[in-house]
Amino acid sequence: MTVQITIIGTGQIGTSMGLALGEHKDMFFRVGHDKDFRVANRAKDMGAFDKVDINLPNSVVNSAIIVLALPLDQIQETLKIIAPDLAEEVVIMDTAPVKNEVMVWVKEMLPPNRYYIGLAPVINPVYLDTQDSGVDAAHPDLFKNGMMGLLSPQGVPSDAIKLATDFSHLLGAEHLFMDPAELDSMMAATHILPQLIAAILLNTTVDQPGWYEARKLAGRPYAAATSALAQFGEANSLGTQALSAQEHLVRWMDALMENLYQTRQLISSKDGDKLIMELTRARLGREKWIKERTTANWAATEAAPNVPIPSSKEVFSHMFTFGGRRKPKPPKK
Repeated sequence: MTVQITIIGTGQIGTSMGLALGEHKDMFFRVGHDKDFRVANRAKDMGAFDKVDINLPNSVVNSAIIVLALPLDQIQETLKIIAPDLAEEVVIMDTAPVKNEVMVWVKEMLPPNRYYIGLAPVINPVYLDTQDSGVDAAHPDLFKNGMMGLLSPQGVPSDAIKLATDFSHLLGAEHLFMDPAELDSMMAATHILPQLIAAILLNTTVDQPGWYEARKLAGRPYAAATSALAQFGEANSLGTQALSAQEHLVRWMDALMENLYQTRQLISSKDGDKLIMELTRARLGREKWIKERTTANWAATEAAPNVPIPSSKEVFSHMFTFGGRRKPKPPKK
């Protein structure tokens, strides 16, 4: 007997999760769903899922674990659709970059004894500089040597939290518990703000009279600086994230504008020594981050207590003791 897990959203994150769980087929029956059935079938062909279901309610009927690997702007409607078919003690996790509104929706829509835990995936550092996105950018080791931020609202049983941490370990990631406000602030700075900067740079340049000629000279620096906007979905998704994290994002944007103004003043006054010093500080800061991001195990060194990673057998046993033993429901016609 295996535990059914449904992953809704078969882009890079959802498909990578399915691929990673492929090493544990004795533990999971992997069901995938995507509003684009061609993308879901592509993920299945890659080996990420045992089954894809075009019917969203059917896909969750017998699941002990559901992962919403969706943009923020799609989560509310998805929760509304699946809520009536959720089994008791199901654990629902999402991978949206900000959680404040998701927690509100969950509180409003989930029936009793259905539990939500937020995930913030931090990918394997070997993929930091890749430009691919979508299902074809999925990898079974996307989360290996990465970290999984976990957000647990009040009232979630410890068994459900343990299930989420074990799930993270099966993906190859360490877990780190985070406060909702702390998580949203960090994601505003490191996930949403870079995309907004890319959008602002594009709007600053492509609408100028000289762009017709400038576009011929735009090279690697321009492509790198604007690539964040191309990697993370549609404008509607980014706009929803920005508004959801408004309080945190405005604070980070104020700090950005202050630094931008200071740099402008250094250039305007031709203060070359100070400008070089600031640019060097920035470069060293990035090099330090890349080194730490590649080599450091922050979850293990900073989180206490040190929780040993369970074996697959231990996780498998635990999945059955929490939400795994249930009488299957017949799928809807």
